[in-house]
Amino acid sequence: MASISSLDLRSLALYSTIGLLATLYIKKAVAAWRANPRHLPYPPGPRSLPLVGNALSIPQSDTWLTYQEWGRQYGPLVYLTAFGDEIILINSAKVADDLLEKRSALYSDRPQNPINPLMGWEANFALMAHGPLWRKHRRLMHQFFKKDSAILFHPVQAQKIHDMLRQLLHTPSKFMDHIRTLTGALVLKTMYGYDVKPAGDPIVELAEDSVTRTGQVFFSTGYMLPWIRFLPRWMPGGGFGKFVADTQVVVKNMQEVPYQYAKENLLQGKDSNSVVAQMLETGRGQEGAVDEEMLQSVAAVLYSAAADTSSSALGTFFLAMALHPDVQKKAQAQIDTVVGHDRLPNPSDRDQLPYVEAIYREVLRWKPPVVLSLPHGTTEDDIYDGYFIPKGAIVVPNIWAMCYDESIFPHPEQFTPERFLAPTSSGLTDDPRMDTSAFGHGRRICPGRYFARDAVWMTIASVLSAFEVRQKKGVEILGKYTDKFIIHPLPFECDIVPRSEGARALVEATAEHGFA
Repeated sequence: MASISSLDLRSLALYSTIGLLATLYIKKAVAAWRANPRHLPYPPGPRSLPLVGNALSIPQSDTWLTYQEWGRQYGPLVYLTAFGDEIILINSAKVADDLLEKRSALYSDRPQNPINPLMGWEANFALMAHGPLWRKHRRLMHQFFKKDSAILFHPVQAQKIHDMLRQLLHTPSKFMDHIRTLTGALVLKTMYGYDVKPAGDPIVELAEDSVTRTGQVFFSTGYMLPWIRFLPRWMPGGGFGKFVADTQVVVKNMQEVPYQYAKENLLQGKDSNSVVAQMLETGRGQEGAVDEEMLQSVAAVLYSAAADTSSSALGTFFLAMALHPDVQKKAQAQIDTVVGHDRLPNPSDRDQLPYVEAIYREVLRWKPPVVLSLPHGTTEDDIYDGYFIPKGAIVVPNIWAMCYDESIFPHPEQFTPERFLAPTSSGLTDDPRMDTSAFGHGRRICPGRYFARDAVWMTIASVLSAFEVRQKKGVEILGKYTDKFIIHPLPFECDIVPRSEGARALVEATAEHGFA
């Protein structure tokens, strides 16, 4: 028998792949034609190629900027295809509100990808399809993180924020490390009753690795073309399958290690206040066994999402203060008038500090932590503004484009908290268009948003009250950011000094009294 060379095998694999793609493409094209009997136009978009659609035009980096440019060229709704998948980009806050909020019954699904369970996220609430299981997870989350419950977390938040203030006194140059420690500590203490180590905590590092790896997979070609995971390692893209398998190990550890810590502490009578402990206690009080897989997943999703996004926002805050001393001085003057010099701000001061609130909102607008929301999915055909949106479409809200909409936010590249101020009773604008959508939309909005909102605001107000953030003399701050699922400022240097000896003493006193 004649032998088959490796080149022949590669050719066979290539032709088979092309044939499979062509078959899928034709099937989807026929199905799309039948689903649109009125033959309404799809939203406009860039020209696509046969089979691959627009896949080759979607960049692997700064994707949101390309989507934003397409929005400027084609309008707030942009239609793409990629290997038969239909993609709808939303670049407008109004369109996002019209579709994802007002028509949430049609737009609350998540596109399912076989890579998700392979990464260890088979029970991830954020990635789960809309249905009974998703609703069960959401009910559990809202039980503990609804708006009225946010006040219950304030004591732990104050404790961990004060810990960070003392760290800033002693090692201000490590402020980025202190931010990471703080955001990890806030969620780990709240969720699991776990106190993190001041630096290099293994559970914090585990969570960061999990989030980073997951984001890398989301933005990879392999996520768009799941069959790539079957390629041998010697072929281009052949390492994707191993990366996904390694990611699963990291994700599973991130889910299990802190959960087991909380569970053991509860059994030993050491902790009954953490969210996981309360979930376990609540579950035991009901009929049937505790669904530990669900509890583990809910806790891990909240932790992985809240810690990294809060870290991003606080990194942006320090960057903005170093670059804009005038903004910092205005906020400090307001804090001095309302709070005084004998204590640190707390949540009860929030309504009386509109300029600090404006800084918080501008931080989330200027550099939104999540520039592209996780995609929504349509469960039925829909028509919007005369355009046909098919069932099963992948709907991608471009948060960056919404935050940089010049018709709502003039000169969006500038850090200007004043844009959120207005002569109202609260001192803040009541224009609904000014919502930055940082926490998502509709039924898929972040369930931990009240916890995160309070933690970030309290940190911003406390740092402004006690410290001055300055640009280091002779050192330029470039203001560059990472290109990841959750963006972070690249490392930069700045000086962080107490505003006065009284401020220094106030921060040091938090170690003795716990609260100020």
